[in-house]
Amino acid sequence: MLQPIIHILSAQRNILASSSPRRKQILENIGLKFEVLSSSFEENLDKSQYTPSEYVLETARLKTQEVADKFKVNGLLPDLLIGADTVVAQDNHIIEKPQDKDDAVRILSLLSGRSHTVFTGVVIFVPAHSTVLPRGTKVLDGSYRCTGFVESTDVFMQQMSQEVIHSYIETGEPMDKAGAYGIQAIGGTLVEKIHGDFFNVMGFPLPRFAKELDSIYRSH
Repeated sequence: MLQPIIHILSAQRNILASSSPRRKQILENIGLKFEVLSSSFEENLDKSQYTPSEYVLETARLKTQEVADKFKVNGLLPDLLIGADTVVAQDNHIIEKPQDKDDAVRILSLLSGRSHTVFTGVVIFVPAHSTVLPRGTKVLDGSYRCTGFVESTDVFMQQMSQEVIHSYIETGEPMDKAGAYGIQAIGGTLVEKIHGDFFNVMGFPLPRFAKELDSIYRSH
């Protein structure tokens, strides 16, 4: 989907406003050239005030805005700024990364034998003066325009014994992941099936992102 515009993207400065190694790997695998500048935004929004979709989109926007503000000092704005946030939700209750091993046990026990939904919010910033202006964008303090979307994927987990849960946690894999598992590695053995985008469960909905960029750049 991005091949017709990859030469345009490669000739400009692109920033990934996330330290997630999964997002970095996904974008590198499609040949996108970019720099990583992670956000220091403290993810402290009141979850009770948001649906999961609203929460990930607003958190992604605020994280990306924090990175965007760093460029306004010298006025050298990047051509494209990409941000994202991912959560797991079950019964509309947001589940993020485990705080410790006991919390990981709690989360995986909740998910065991049941379905949940992975939500990822993605935001795209471009300079307000850019000739590439996404449709439906919001102007942010005169410097950037921002657009975004949310992708959701339903995940069905296998029934997990406490032995399986504890053994998985001892691998260390769950500790930095929303929902306390990584579908792309050992955690994939815990998943029975999914409905939706596999990449979204990893933390970045690649097909939808590619469509959005194609729409932005090929419409100008």
